[in-house]
Amino acid sequence: MTPPTPEDVQAAARLLAGVAPRTPVLRSTTIDQLFGGQLYFKCENVQRTGSFKFRGAYCALAQFSEPQRGQGVLSYSSGNHAQAIALAARLHDIPALVVVPQDADVTKMEAARGYGAQVVTFDRAKEDRQALSQRLALERGMSVVPPADHPQVIAGQGTVALELLQDFPRLDYLFVPVGGGALLAGSLLAAQALGSDCEVVGVEPEAANRAQRSLKAGQPVAMAHPRTIADAAQATALAPLAFDIIRRAAPQMLTATDAQLLGALRFFAQRMKLVVEPTGALAFAGARDGGLDIRGKRVGIIVSGGNVDLARYARFLSD
Repeated sequence: MTPPTPEDVQAAARLLAGVAPRTPVLRSTTIDQLFGGQLYFKCENVQRTGSFKFRGAYCALAQFSEPQRGQGVLSYSSGNHAQAIALAARLHDIPALVVVPQDADVTKMEAARGYGAQVVTFDRAKEDRQALSQRLALERGMSVVPPADHPQVIAGQGTVALELLQDFPRLDYLFVPVGGGALLAGSLLAAQALGSDCEVVGVEPEAANRAQRSLKAGQPVAMAHPRTIADAAQATALAPLAFDIIRRAAPQMLTATDAQLLGALRFFAQRMKLVVEPTGALAFAGARDGGLDIRGKRVGIIVSGGNVDLARYARFLSD
């Protein structure tokens, strides 16, 4: 599999023009005063399907041949990529099947069905989603588009950072949430594409610090199903293709606890009037609590998604 390049991110941006909205960048006077810096929040929680995942899914399906389109696409996801594949497949007139954990956010599963995808659930404690997906794909002749280990997915996700760095080219830091690694890998490529000297910083859940462990080991390190409220960052390992890009760049990696994520969610709701899912709050939690001195700095924050069950969200805000 050929790894994506900085030029691929720029090509993805051209492909997505008029399809994926250029999401807003919000500011908060309160948070600027608290940090003594300038923070720029890139709001992918208002992207189509409610997360940045639509970008990569659309780019991947745009590369399908006519036979592939006829046979359909299959993917696996904790929810956000499932929705993205479902909508992208509908826009490309491609049948879609998504494999989703049975304990996934109900809102995300319902949305995937609403976009027209068939949803197959599995028990993540007992079944391997990739093995199940490969078996179903072979049985049905479908092409698999994984959440992160795909060059067009990585290039598409990189357009989030590309837009932010185009709008605000003098950023000192860019904080990026990390699950399977495609968004971080794409962000690193985007910075290279623009010749930016902005430092890209990855943030992952403390209980699921796969990237930190992998960079230390020099290879992707798998973890048993990690327990964190950041459900979209529960991949057991970084995607190999994404890891290779991340390893070469060797970005600084921070972690955030669930308690810190809850604090970030409450700040978004109370001060910025934004509904953000726990994984979407990772970058802000890392900037706020990760120990990096950002006083006097211009800081980009990727708010990666806002898909959260409202009953669960209410508990997060009230706990």
